[in-house]
Amino acid sequence: MTATVTDVAAEPTAAPTAGRVSVARGYRFELVKLVSQWRVRLLVIACWIAPAVFVAALSQQGSLPVDTLFGRWMHATAWAGPLVTLGFAGTWALPLLTSMIAGDVFASEDRLGTWRHLLVAVRSPRRIFVSKALASLTVILILVAGLVVGSSVGGLVAVGNQPLIGLDGHLLSTSDAAGKVLLAWVCVLAPTLALAAIGLLGSIALGRSPMGLLVPAIVALVMQLAQMLPIPVAFRLALPGYAFIAWNGLFTSPTQVGPLLIGIIVSLVWAVVATALAYLLFLRRDFTNLTDDGSARRSIWLGALPLVVLLGVTTGAIAPATGATGSGITQDKVQRSVATAFAHLYRIQAKQLNRADVTEEQLNTTAACTKGGGQLDAEGPGNDWRCVVTWHLPGIEAPGSAIYQLDLTPNGRYVADGDGPKEVNGYFLVQTPAGDQPNPLWQFDANVELL
Repeated sequence: MTATVTDVAAEPTAAPTAGRVSVARGYRFELVKLVSQWRVRLLVIACWIAPAVFVAALSQQGSLPVDTLFGRWMHATAWAGPLVTLGFAGTWALPLLTSMIAGDVFASEDRLGTWRHLLVAVRSPRRIFVSKALASLTVILILVAGLVVGSSVGGLVAVGNQPLIGLDGHLLSTSDAAGKVLLAWVCVLAPTLALAAIGLLGSIALGRSPMGLLVPAIVALVMQLAQMLPIPVAFRLALPGYAFIAWNGLFTSPTQVGPLLIGIIVSLVWAVVATALAYLLFLRRDFTNLTDDGSARRSIWLGALPLVVLLGVTTGAIAPATGATGSGITQDKVQRSVATAFAHLYRIQAKQLNRADVTEEQLNTTAACTKGGGQLDAEGPGNDWRCVVTWHLPGIEAPGSAIYQLDLTPNGRYVADGDGPKEVNGYFLVQTPAGDQPNPLWQFDANVELL
């Protein structure tokens, strides 16, 4: 029997099934959306070109940023430029970059009102979150790579591939310096990821509010202010921003690995926790209500409060694990650091002045340091540290001595300023293969390992 027209019309037709959008396709789509924005393109161009111009121009100036770590060596080696750039990036550039990328990747959909269109196309909030997170991470990595490559190229063109004087005065070969500069930039990716995750959390929790865009920058600023205060060392290391400072330990001998590893681990834990909180908030979002772009109460309870608890937990874990107490700055540590740096730099000065080479064992350098003219306990930060360095030369019975004034910051970094005798640590120029350089014993940067 043949079917009638009515029977055919009554039969249900198979509905076409649309293919699901994969994470890879969603990632490519979100990446194209980010790169197509004019401000992101400008950031990419700036990060790849501006550091090269900045380092090359600054390396040719008569005055150098001596208040910046490794700034006093920008005339001497190309590898000081990327480290000066890294210090600036950790303080300002990276927090701002993460704010403009990760802090806006979700909020932009609220401002444009495009969530419904995106959900219809992808049909999975989970895949949307992963795609946006990966796209923002990719752009951030491209920007960081530009900072590294640009500053390195600028230094190589302007100064050349010369050895680098480390943070404790020892000389790093060109290959060693290049490797440690690259490793230092890799290490600061951990706190950058933590700020990026906080940016995702702020972008989701605060919606179209401009405060979401500022969350990573504000958090970074608060952590920087905390690092400038005389807080307990365990609390200092529990802040994810400490990894922006801990890379300094790569340029000492032996390498100060402990604080750096703690800073990286803490930063990665913050990145995982903040990303998980952002993911949970995003899945609980009501996309059917166009006016709902985040709840202030929800952002506090599910966003800020868990991170505060995390800070307390990490502080409580670091203190007993490391045995760190107080500021971490003691008289013995300061004396060892000053004596070590002086011995290394004395050998460099002797080579520059064509004097006989001596080893650190022969010099037998020691330092006696006091604080506040001996009226205060010799511990903690301050600009009132005074050290008398003593050393011995083979064949000379009388020991040599030199005086230094120290400005010691709460994070352990200090600047030692020579205070005589003039022929040892006074200011005078020394002829080197890279040109005339100030006496290396005149002023030098070093640090005290807080652990």
